[in-house]
Amino acid sequence: MEDIRETVQKVVRQVILEMLSAEPDALDQWSTSEKGRRPLVAANWKMNLLSADARRYATEIEVPEDNGVEIVICPPHILLPVLRRALGEETKIRLGAQDMHHEESGAHTGEHSGAMISDAGARYVIVGHSERRAAGEGDEEVRQKVSAALATGLRPVLCVGELLPERQRGATLQILRNQLTLALGGLAAPAPDPDDLVVAYEPVWAIGTGKVATAKQAGEALAFIRDRAAEIFSHAWAERVRLLYGGSVNADNAEELFGQPDVDGFLVGGASLDPAAMGAIVTAVHRARAAVESAGA
Repeated sequence: MEDIRETVQKVVRQVILEMLSAEPDALDQWSTSEKGRRPLVAANWKMNLLSADARRYATEIEVPEDNGVEIVICPPHILLPVLRRALGEETKIRLGAQDMHHEESGAHTGEHSGAMISDAGARYVIVGHSERRAAGEGDEEVRQKVSAALATGLRPVLCVGELLPERQRGATLQILRNQLTLALGGLAAPAPDPDDLVVAYEPVWAIGTGKVATAKQAGEALAFIRDRAAEIFSHAWAERVRLLYGGSVNADNAEELFGQPDVDGFLVGGASLDPAAMGAIVTAVHRARAAVESAGA
C-alpha cells in the first residue's frame, strides 16, 4: 500500500511540475536568454561588517540599471533591518539570511526562525553552508531547514560540495548525490516551485583559499547536480532551477565560469565585502549573459 501511495505521489508531482513549467512566476520574469534562467549573484558576508559598514555599502554598490541579474545580499542577521532601511523601498536588491532554525519558535537560544528572518526583510536563506556543516550540521538538519524555509515563504539556497580529500579520491559526484538526495529527496509532494529554490555548488577546498575550480570542474559538477535534480523531481523542474557556483569568485573569473551552460550565477564570499568588487562581479555576469544571448541569436 505504501509503495502505491509513493507512486501516485510521484505521478501527481510530475504533472504539477509540468504545469508549473508552462506558467513561470510573473514576478520573476526577465528577458529570455539562451539559458532561460535569470542569473543570480548572492553575497555572503559571513561574520563581517558593522551597521555603519552596511549603510555605506548600500550607497556605494553600483550595478547595471536593468534587472537582468538578480542580486541578493546575505549579511549577519543583526544587520538585516539596517541594510533594509539603507537600501530603501525602491531597491531591486534582495536580502537573504545566512542560516535559520527549522522550528517555528521555542527554547532555542541564539537562533532565528524563518518567520523572524522574513520579518527582518529577508527573501532568501542560505542552508547547509560548508562552514555550518563543518560545525556539526548534519544532512537531516539541512533537510529540515530546506523544508522549513519553503514553508515560511523563504527561498533556500542549498549548499552542496566536497572536501579536498573527497575530490582527490574521486568521490565528488557521490558526495553531491548524497547531499542532494538527503536534502531534497524527502520533501513532501508536490515538489517546490523551482523558482523558489536555489542550489549552490561550493567545493569546500575553494572557499576562502584563493583556489578556484576550473570552469570545466564547475560545469561538470553543476551539470551532475541538474541531472540529479531531474531524477528527484523532473526534467522540466531541473531545467528551471537555478544553480550557483561558490568558491573564491571574483570579477576576473566570473565571465569564464558563467559561460558554462549550467552556471546561473554565484554565491560570493570574501569578494562580496567590497561593494566595488561585488558590483564588478554583477557587471561581469551581466556582460557574460549578453554574450550568451548574442551567441544564441
